[in-house]
Order: sequence, then C-alpha cells, then structure tokens
Amino acid sequence: MAEVKVPELAESITEGTIAEWLKQVGDSVEKGEALLELETDKVNVEVVSEEAGTIQELLAEAGDTVEVGQAIAIVGEGAAKPAEASKDKPAAKEETTAQQQPAKDTTTSNERVNATPSARRAAREKGIDLTEVSAKAGDIVRKEDVERGTQPAAKPAETKADKPAVPAAPQNPSKPVIREKMNRRKQTAARKLLEVSNNTAMLTTFNEVDMTNVMELRKRKKDKFMEDHNGTKLGFMSFFTKAAVAALKKYPEVNAEIDGEYMVTKQFYDIGVAVSTPGGLLVPNVRDCDKKNFAEIEAEIANLAAKARDNKLSLDDMINGSFTITNGGIFGSMMSTPIINGNQAAILGMHSIMTRPIAIDKDTIENRPMMYLALSYDHRIIDGKEAVGFLKTIKELIENPEDLLLES
Repeated sequence: MAEVKVPELAESITEGTIAEWLKQVGDSVEKGEALLELETDKVNVEVVSEEAGTIQELLAEAGDTVEVGQAIAIVGEGAAKPAEASKDKPAAKEETTAQQQPAKDTTTSNERVNATPSARRAAREKGIDLTEVSAKAGDIVRKEDVERGTQPAAKPAETKADKPAVPAAPQNPSKPVIREKMNRRKQTAARKLLEVSNNTAMLTTFNEVDMTNVMELRKRKKDKFMEDHNGTKLGFMSFFTKAAVAALKKYPEVNAEIDGEYMVTKQFYDIGVAVSTPGGLLVPNVRDCDKKNFAEIEAEIANLAAKARDNKLSLDDMINGSFTITNGGIFGSMMSTPIINGNQAAILGMHSIMTRPIAIDKDTIENRPMMYLALSYDHRIIDGKEAVGFLKTIKELIENPEDLLLES
C-alpha cells in the first residue's frame, strides 16, 4: 500500500482544490501516471502516482481543498477492497420484508459508473445501484444525485379538513438570481487584488502614444518577418516589451519590490504578459526579455497564451516576474487603471488604438492612430518623477521604433 500525497508545489502555494479525478477506485495506474488535476492559486497541475498498482481508495473528492503533504488516495496491489457495510445504517423496520427481499448486489454495476467517492459511499450505505441514478450536472454522479434519487415518495396530499394549507415561502420570480461558488482562481485573484489595494500606495499616471510609425513599420515588415521566423507574427507586444526593458534599465526603481525594510532591485527582466482565459486572468512570464529579439519574444508570448488557454501552464511559467504588461485594448478598453501584479512595483496598461485628430504643430492637425498608456505604480518606492519619466520613455521609443531597435 502507498499513500498518494499532495506534492510540494511552490514556495507561496500551500493548498489546492481537486478539480477532477482522472482515476477512480478499482482503476489500475502506472508509476508516473496522472491521478487527478489540482487547481492552485496560479495554475492547474496534475498529481501523479509514485507507485504502480490499483486505486484502493480515494480520500478526498472533486471540489475538496487539500493541503500540501495531505494523503488523498491509496494505491495498492490487486483489486480494490470491497466497501464495508456502514455501521450507522439503520435496521429494516419490518424483519419479514427484509428476509423476503434480499439486498440487491450493486457492486459490479456501481464500479462501471463515473461517480465521486462520496456518491459511491452513499450508494453503498443505501444499497442503491448507481446505474439507476442520473447525474444532474455533467456525466459524474455526485452525492446529491444519490440523495435526490432516494428521497421517499411524496405522501398523498392532505385535505383541507385534515390540515390548513400553508403558503409557500415568498419568492419573486421576476428577480431571478444564480448563486454559484467562485472557482479557486477567481477567489485567489479577488483576495490578492484586495491585498495589493490595501497594502500599497498605488497611483496611476497616463500618457498617449502615436502609433503611426510602429504601424507603418509593422505593415512593411510583417510578411517578411513571418517568412523568416517560421510563421511567427509581428505584433505590438514585442515593441512594448522591448520598450519596457529599455525604460526599466533607465529607471531601475520600477523593476524593484519591497521586502520588509529592504528594497530589492532586480537585475533581470522577466516580463509578465496578462492573458485572458475562461477561468480568469493569468500572467505568465517571458523570461530574459533583454536577451531575446523581437521574434523570440513574439513566439514565447504566443506559446504562453496557448498554454494558458489549454491549462498547460506550469508554476515556473507564473512565478518571479519583475514587471507586467496588460493590454485591455484587445477588449475595447480606451483607458483604465491597472492593478499592480503581486509584489511588483508597477504595471503598464495598453489600450485601444483610436484614430483621433492630433495637433502636429500650431498650424497643422492630422488624424493619427493614438493609444492611451497607463502606469500604475507603488509610490512607496517610485516617485512621481520616475513614473512619469518611465512612461515618457515608453512613448518616445514606440513613436521612434528605430531608436527602439538601437536600444535593444
């Protein structure tokens, strides 16, 4: 027999929620084979078995919160042990009826049904055949499905003479609501964002950038870029990432964080890029952006975005970033105040490109593709002068992409 325990995940992660069991009691498993998917604060990870054998028992079910080091399953040799009869099961009220109708053997049929451990336990205790229980959500039978399927039949309605009618609980069908528990990632994001708001002196400064030159450069070079770099597309994120690296080198306070009484200034440039997924916003990191060219940055962003959408990000993809860029413009945002990510000192917000009339000089007005930029920063370690200077550097490099190429 061997216990399957929740493995060490990352320094800041001490627990997770079981998203889905990939194996059930009685299933065979190979060493290194995934048993379940665990949802953590940052990513989903698969927990594997360290031993080959048969799943003897599941000690937790989908939706349970489990801690690092906690035993969650037992793997052993041979077939799974049959469940013991519940000690708490009440005796039949009519002895002769129980003797005339022997209990139905549901062990074999139950093993073929996809059900949670608690559902199987409830079915064993009540002598229910799980094949006769319909799942309310998805194709997994849960405990509430078993309970619902075993409720006693309704008694014949009492006449008014027997008992006066009792009005139903007041409801307002014109104001329907849906109450559902947030997934772990949304709960964690809500808690972390509130912590950042409460524990930092966060301010936001704004500027606008003329995208004309970058757009023209991209239009001229995008086909050749894809041809030379195996189909990698030339987007705007690589320009802003390289501009951010140059600005971070010029204003190192923006690449710092507070650790107690110390300010830790990072000498590396791992830029987090916010990615929207059905499960919430994730921020994987593009490592060593100062050492990567435009094509390498674009390829890595595309790779991380695909992994995020497919729930394939690793913890290493998510931790220890130094600065973050988020692009609300892809959803149509014209201006926003992004919230700092984790314990970083600042975050750059990009927005929609809008054609607006711009005064070129005192006599000339032209329609130009403009983007508002926002830099939210922790005023405890970044002064307004540095924040404004940082954002102005981004603006100047984007408006003069030749300079950006020289800087990188």
